[in-house]
Amino acid sequence: MKKGRKHQQGTGARVNGNGNAQQHGEHESWKKLKLVVIHQALNCDPVDIETLRSAAVSEGGLLTDEIRRKVWPKLLSVNVYNLPAKPTKDIRENHKDFNQVLLDVRRSMKRFPRGMRVDERQVLQEQLIDIILVVLQKNPALHYYQGYHDIVVTFLLVVGERMAIAMVETLSNHHLRAEVGTIFALSWLITWYGHVLSEFRHILRLYDFFLASHPLMAIYFAAVIVLHREKEVKQTECDMAMVHQLLSKIPQDLPYEELITQAHCLFTRYPPSLLAKRAALQSRKSITINCFKAFQTATQQQRPDSVLRRQLLQGRARGLGGPDSQLVLSGDMQPNQAANQAANQLVKMAVWGISATLGAAALAVAQTALDWAPDFFMQLF
Repeated sequence: MKKGRKHQQGTGARVNGNGNAQQHGEHESWKKLKLVVIHQALNCDPVDIETLRSAAVSEGGLLTDEIRRKVWPKLLSVNVYNLPAKPTKDIRENHKDFNQVLLDVRRSMKRFPRGMRVDERQVLQEQLIDIILVVLQKNPALHYYQGYHDIVVTFLLVVGERMAIAMVETLSNHHLRAEVGTIFALSWLITWYGHVLSEFRHILRLYDFFLASHPLMAIYFAAVIVLHREKEVKQTECDMAMVHQLLSKIPQDLPYEELITQAHCLFTRYPPSLLAKRAALQSRKSITINCFKAFQTATQQQRPDSVLRRQLLQGRARGLGGPDSQLVLSGDMQPNQAANQAANQLVKMAVWGISATLGAAALAVAQTALDWAPDFFMQLF
């Protein structure tokens, strides 16, 4: 008995009948392998952006904040050696949005880690205010909305003030310009679920996914949440107010990895170009749809940090914006037109999911649309 027990401790596997130790060992091996793949992609020249996107989307996302600090800027084509200057004190003077931003940030205490010292949180809140004001000042076409700070604070907590300015500015000009109306999922979409989820790790996992995806992926994710709650919706009284109340309260115990996979699959099979004709989404006028391919192309031409660092040390800071470094967005590029135009039940269900999220048919949840849901899951997965 003693020898057997000693042998088990030495192998580090199959400690009990459930095989928990073996599963833990396999998980750690998988994690180490994923980290190696990510580092290799970061060190490629140009950076292997597709591998980084795949890592961000696949199970577990980017795993740690340390990795996020390296990968998130690449997903947004941000040069970490050419960051904006630290905000100056005069940024708050005569800024039209200052008072509203101040009020929202002061109310954002729950978005900071539990147990954080008051003085530390106050410093971060001041930085949060400045980041928002700087981005708005540099981009007059952008407008502040309540909930914007919920997105900015996530980047501040992970990457710091200066990096957050660069990332949020890029994000605001692309991903966050999705045109949505007043709908039950509004707070989900405009904050990337940061305002409605209580666990920061779940927020980070979704940010990995959204940063690596099309700007409208947050809407697809909202659609699969609705489909995931099919039984609840069907059991709700067929009344607009009742359905709206149910859907507006997001569950905190969602199977995030499962839903991410479903949203990614749904997007792949039914991209915005296919749904645009049926969901009253004007792709030719949508900034998010129109410019995303050009944005993706730009991210594929990035130099690894080792090269950017060497350029900086060699005194080539003025050349960082040249053709030897990051590319800029150019031109309007239309999304690929999908070939499949068949109006089968699966397409109808996918259209309903997106349309409901856009505010077109909330009541349809409780009526005919959800009759297609069982077939939807059978055919899609």
